Amino acid sequence: MEQENLQQEQEIYHLDTRTALAEHLFTKRETGFRHAPFEREIAFYESVRSGNLETVKTLFTPLGGEGFGTLSHDPVQNLKYHLVVSIAMITRFCINGGMQPEDAYSLSDIYILRTDGCTSEDAIRDVHYEMTVTFTKRMRQINSGKKYTKTMLSVLDYISDHLHERILIDDLAESVSRTAPYLSRMFRKEMGIPLSEYIIRKKIEAAANMLQFSDFTALDISNYLGFSSQSYFIKLFRRQIGLTPKEYRNRFYTVGFMKPSFMKTK
Repeated sequence: MEQENLQQEQEIYHLDTRTALAEHLFTKRETGFRHAPFEREIAFYESVRSGNLETVKTLFTPLGGEGFGTLSHDPVQNLKYHLVVSIAMITRFCINGGMQPEDAYSLSDIYILRTDGCTSEDAIRDVHYEMTVTFTKRMRQINSGKKYTKTMLSVLDYISDHLHERILIDDLAESVSRTAPYLSRMFRKEMGIPLSEYIIRKKIEAAANMLQFSDFTALDISNYLGFSSQSYFIKLFRRQIGLTPKEYRNRFYTVGFMKPSFMKTK
């Protein structure tokens, strides 16, 4: 008798689940809702794992935007659930990428506790951004196989934060209280390449991601990343990637339009 009751309960449970799923899918079809593209999501987590802060910022999407499902009808709780999912995913990607599990889980605990204490949507989004950047910077150091000096970390962060501008070595040197010649020598010694070449590489990497994961034109991207002209951008892109921006998009474009959160339009 007890076995029959258990079997009936399981059948009711599966029926309720199927009914709920059918209703949920119907509602999404009626409203035209679609989750964020899977390829973009994986590319974002992979960029965190690789420690590529520039790519992370290119693909970063604030919680609650286009493509995020409803996990709670309370707006704040909804974002909290999404952030906990994001923290869990990033933690596991970073462990897979070489971060010590105890370090990763400790960071996860810290940010989940901070999330739990948030009382506004803006506060949750701030935690989301800080958490993403923190994990990415740690993975950048792990993947490089060496520890950067404090000055070098500041230089790398400055470049990442100003990638959409024309980065002048004098301004960069001033930001870390060094002279331009000294900074250039230090950068080449510590990073193995000239500072100007590193900046170009990072701009082209960001451009490649924008071509793959957004619908912005090559001209839009060239202007946004501070290149002096579209022809110069195309020349540098072809030199580093081996393809023109148009050829690259035709070959690697994988998702429909999703405007990067950092790019503002007039």
